[in-house]
Amino acid sequence: MGARAGGAERAVEAVFREEHGLLLASLVRRFGDLDLAEEVASEAVEAALVHWPVQGVPARPGAWLLTTARRKAVDRLRRDQVYAARLAALQVETDRSAPAPGADPGAELPDERLQLFFTCAHPALPAPARGALMLRCLAGLTTPEVARAYLVPQGTMAQRIVRAKQKIRQARIPFRVPGADELPERLPGVLQVLYSVFTEGYAASSGPALQRPDLIAEAVRLVRILYRLLPTEREVAGLLALMLLVRARQDARTGADGELVLLADQDRSRWDRALIEEGTALVTAALTGGPPGPYAVQAAIAALHDEAPDLETTDWPQIVALYDVLSALAPSPVVALNRAVAVAMRDGAEAGLALLDGLAGEERLRGHHPYHAARGDLLRRLGRGPEAAAAYRRALDMAGTEPERAHLRRMLEAARRPA
Repeated sequence: MGARAGGAERAVEAVFREEHGLLLASLVRRFGDLDLAEEVASEAVEAALVHWPVQGVPARPGAWLLTTARRKAVDRLRRDQVYAARLAALQVETDRSAPAPGADPGAELPDERLQLFFTCAHPALPAPARGALMLRCLAGLTTPEVARAYLVPQGTMAQRIVRAKQKIRQARIPFRVPGADELPERLPGVLQVLYSVFTEGYAASSGPALQRPDLIAEAVRLVRILYRLLPTEREVAGLLALMLLVRARQDARTGADGELVLLADQDRSRWDRALIEEGTALVTAALTGGPPGPYAVQAAIAALHDEAPDLETTDWPQIVALYDVLSALAPSPVVALNRAVAVAMRDGAEAGLALLDGLAGEERLRGHHPYHAARGDLLRRLGRGPEAAAAYRRALDMAGTEPERAHLRRMLEAARRPA
């Protein structure tokens, strides 16, 4: 009995993590309230933990959870008529804002999670809450897990999530997919939230570790879901390609003790070839059929890095050309920084340093430690030790993770040594 109970508990956990977003989205679509949906979803899981060890895991466990949750929601609404009336008003609002059935062949989407993606990333919500809501509602992370992902106290994250839900309710943000005319305007916001979650996992802003593999995995999983829901959206394919191609280097970015390993020093045999092949195929799809989007271009740059046998033989001229395209599509100081580093690899340290110095007035880069670290690297290559040390010192003062700080301390000491 103990083994059977343990198997049922593992089955509940697996089903809930895999289908949490779909379960929650279906409940929200039916009842129009995120809090109610979360509560009855949790109650359905509790019921499964009671019944499955005795009755066995059902053939369609996700459907069992959904049916159970719906019954619990109906029972709750019958007991609370005031709550039911308020939800009915919200449901009318949602129904009015939804596209008319049959109005557009593409309007009937196969998965209600898409509605939840756009609700969680709605521009009316505070930016810090969007990624947290996606992890909570679509990835199925608990509030403590989301708090750990963002390195904030659990109470702070709980308040952030509660306020976001209140905003959805009070502003009557509809649970729906934008119409075809709205999609080009709204989709980039969803992609930006997902990319921000991935970036925080791959290059943590602070903490003892350089990376947070669990956050990387959840971001990739969410984008895979979005790609299945919107397979013809080329920028979704581009973002998935970018994430896979960057994630392919994940294991090689740190040493045995968690120390930072730069791209030039990574053991490329540790790169995940299956992810590189999948990502490269997606790059082709993302670049085919019209002008490329920013994520597709970034993915193409990542593919060139992943295909090169070493740093020296990387196709730097092509990477610079792609950064030129990216600069036209989505200009930013960070894009200019990355382009300058690529120019330094193509044309030499002096050329790259001139471009970096030209960015010195950019407010966004003043507190961006990779900018100062890049200047330190180029100054060191040019034999300008004291200036390199000053740049490394500034980068060290700003770096957030201990592996980055340890690396910058080593570089600072090397720059201070007599030539």
